[in-house]
Amino acid sequence: MNSREIALKVLMDMREKGAYSNYSINNFLKEKMNPRDENLVREIVYGVIENLTYIDYIISKLSSKKIEKIHPKILDILRIGVYQIAFTDKIPDRAAVNESVNLAKKYVHSGASGFVNGVLRNFSRRKDEVMKIEERDRLEFLSIKYSHPKWMIKRWINAYSEGFTEELLKANNSKPKLNLRVNTLKTDRNTLKKVLANYGYEVYDTKYAKDGIVVENPVRITDIVEFKQGHFTIQDESSMLVGQVANPKENSVILDLCSAPGGKATHLAQIMNNKGRIICWDIYEHKLELVKENASRLGISIIETKLQDAQVLDESMIGVADICIVDAPCSGLGIIRRRPEIKWNRKEADIEQLARIQRNILNNASKYVKPGGVIIYSTCTIEENENINMVRGFLNENKDFTMSAFDKFIGVDENMNSSKEGFIQMFPNVHGTDGFFISRIKKKNS
Repeated sequence: MNSREIALKVLMDMREKGAYSNYSINNFLKEKMNPRDENLVREIVYGVIENLTYIDYIISKLSSKKIEKIHPKILDILRIGVYQIAFTDKIPDRAAVNESVNLAKKYVHSGASGFVNGVLRNFSRRKDEVMKIEERDRLEFLSIKYSHPKWMIKRWINAYSEGFTEELLKANNSKPKLNLRVNTLKTDRNTLKKVLANYGYEVYDTKYAKDGIVVENPVRITDIVEFKQGHFTIQDESSMLVGQVANPKENSVILDLCSAPGGKATHLAQIMNNKGRIICWDIYEHKLELVKENASRLGISIIETKLQDAQVLDESMIGVADICIVDAPCSGLGIIRRRPEIKWNRKEADIEQLARIQRNILNNASKYVKPGGVIIYSTCTIEENENINMVRGFLNENKDFTMSAFDKFIGVDENMNSSKEGFIQMFPNVHGTDGFFISRIKKKNS
């Protein structure tokens, strides 16, 4: 299969089975292609998902059939063709049209190829005209231009501002940098940077995370021996800050209530020099296996795993933990750059439902932590009801807890000032990280 055919398979897999983009791509790329072809698969898949509303807007202008009447496979093929013509410079329009016509012949029927050919050739001829968006309604304009649902944009404009929201929408459609976390049990940041540079990778330090490295050209970086030997793991900078903010001491007892795949737990373990006890919970056995695999590769022996629902109180753990990590299930609206399908899979009603789950887990965590202990509450979303409003609501009901400043653990610039109050909200358009929230909540000594 060539790159466009694999991209079509991935889009079909996502549409028909609800598969996650990254898992589906990796599944279809099990047989190694050359890096250029692999990159084209990823570019097409993510390009189509990121620009879906805009692409469908273009198709609706060109097609004699309404979008909802077009066969789903033909629509996927048209989206692939339109993406290449509209958003890529290196692919000739002729190649995009011809490859799409071939896909239509193979995956639908020969009659469909004429329809695909007509739509895409028409677009190639009238590209500048067809790509113009009529700005009759500002919300609709932003929704089409940046391909985000209207309800999402409206919430962000109300919470922040229209200008900020437009910058956020742009950032959500940008390509995120790959971040690595150095495993300080086996190496250090400067040594690993030199090793990676010798492989030809372009690397530099993360801005806020002490153990982080940014890689500009991370082609097959998990194939190198240093990854297999556990010298580093892949983790976004924002997520690395959880361990920094927790600042555990050696021989601490840490309970990680929603742990898989174990990035934060393994980071805490290396900060503790692999001395102490970290108990990792998750509701899925296969996800706990990922925690074990990651810990083993990184040379960490202090992690225990348990199949446990964090919403169900475990009385045996009451008052046991020095630190509780609550990386709560959330709407994921901070990681749209990495998982653009979240825009289309998530519904507004999900936010309040998730808030109830978060509240239950946070209340349980308050019982597990010792007097003087700490809860680190984090999410990968930018929704205030899941983040700062959740924490403030918890503090109003639990007077023996207070937010604890952590500016000394991460350093402060103008975009991190709220760390002095005990929380930070990161945004891709401001910090260059995933959208991420962290709060440090301390239990008073009784």
